Amino acid sequence: MSEDNASGLASHLKEHPRLMGALFTMVLLLSQAGSAAAVGGTAGP
Repeated sequence: MSEDNASGLASHLKEHPRLMGALFTMVLLLSQAGSAAAVGGTAGP
């Protein structure tokens, strides 16, 4: 990602704080789902 894109994303998130919260929540849920899938995949005899 170039510097222009990074600063553009940062300014867009400053203008839309709900989007930043939604992205954070999605990352949090996906990390939890990944951990649960990893544990579920290795469980067994």
